[in-house]
Amino acid sequence: MDLVGISCNDSGYLFSLKKYLKESAPQSITALGNPDILENRSIALFCSQKCPGDLILKVYDLAQVLRHACVTVIGGFHSPMERECLAILLRGTQPVILCPARTIQNMKIMKEYRQPLDDGRLLFLSPFEENQRRISVKTSHYRNLFVAALSVVVFVAHAGPGSKTEAFCQEIFSWKKPIYTFGNDYNKNLIEMGAQPVNMNNVSEWAKFLAESADK
Repeated sequence: MDLVGISCNDSGYLFSLKKYLKESAPQSITALGNPDILENRSIALFCSQKCPGDLILKVYDLAQVLRHACVTVIGGFHSPMERECLAILLRGTQPVILCPARTIQNMKIMKEYRQPLDDGRLLFLSPFEENQRRISVKTSHYRNLFVAALSVVVFVAHAGPGSKTEAFCQEIFSWKKPIYTFGNDYNKNLIEMGAQPVNMNNVSEWAKFLAESADK
């Protein structure tokens, strides 16, 4: 499977990157997998490195709901809970967009990714140049902004007070892009910032609405 480069001057370049990232929008992006997935409305999924035990089962349930609703999910899938969600999503049939915080040129494809790639439901996407082979705090932050810019809405399962994820959410709020989170005392900081609380009684309807309104 070949890499595909999309320049900022190409017709296939994503307008939302310029809309939200402005002058920081990447000059080009690199894709590996099914580029048609980019036409879908997607939910960006984030979670801090540390997740309270009370929220862990909710995160698992959310991943299951998104999988069964066939919602396209985009993320870096770097933190422990994000990786757990990715494993659940890859067992389904819905599309997934995975954005590493490094170049994907000459990237080794892990065994668990090969079948979803062959099935056309997994897309690797990177805004980084070929020489950016190491993941850093800087590339991780930019990757997260890139992911959020491409999504329709952002779901943050948890962002610890004072964490990098909380600071990232403050940037996304400045874009006027919706952020959702679990209605839970552990997410009081996010809700006070303006995140819209979701509970497991209505998350299924919320996910189905996004799936049904997806661009085909």
